[in-house]
Amino acid sequence: MRKTLLLLILVLTSNLIEAQFIKQKSINAQIGYGISVPYNSIDNIADDGFFAQGELVLKVKSWVEFKPYAGFILTNSNGKDLNNNPTNEKAETKAFLLGGKARVRAPIPYVAPYVEIGLGTSIGKFETWTAFDNSTKSGIIYHIPFAFGLELGKENNVDLGFTYYFQPSVKQFVGAFAFGISFPLTT
Repeated sequence: MRKTLLLLILVLTSNLIEAQFIKQKSINAQIGYGISVPYNSIDNIADDGFFAQGELVLKVKSWVEFKPYAGFILTNSNGKDLNNNPTNEKAETKAFLLGGKARVRAPIPYVAPYVEIGLGTSIGKFETWTAFDNSTKSGIIYHIPFAFGLELGKENNVDLGFTYYFQPSVKQFVGAFAFGISFPLTT
């Protein structure tokens, strides 16, 4: 009975305790030019589209951030390769992105380079048609996010970078050249 009572008290009071290691919270909104590229292609294709994402930025130190995210990417094939020649190959994605990543950055005002990596899931429709791979999947797959870029401004609240989501189960990666702005949250 004592153990149950102790467990109940811990659960009920856990919402009152706030983690001391989070120094600052903010929201980062990103928008960009999206692409999807197959891992294996003869015609060197990259299908383009739109990318948008929102992140909750949890700053632990001036150089480390944890970032749960939600976003989406929509890419479509235009039937042409990178040299504007007709092709039957394509790599299309229409997906909602969820996950978490960690960012390491140089704590420099005005121009701070960064790199981030994490793990997440893509929910949607994925098509990869090349001379080597033919797959169409709908549903949930995992992805590995990787990004690099620059945080700009005195408070490093403008983000300009490249973000990629490697999707091994559909043999393609999606990504974007994205622009983002961070808005601090007050507590």
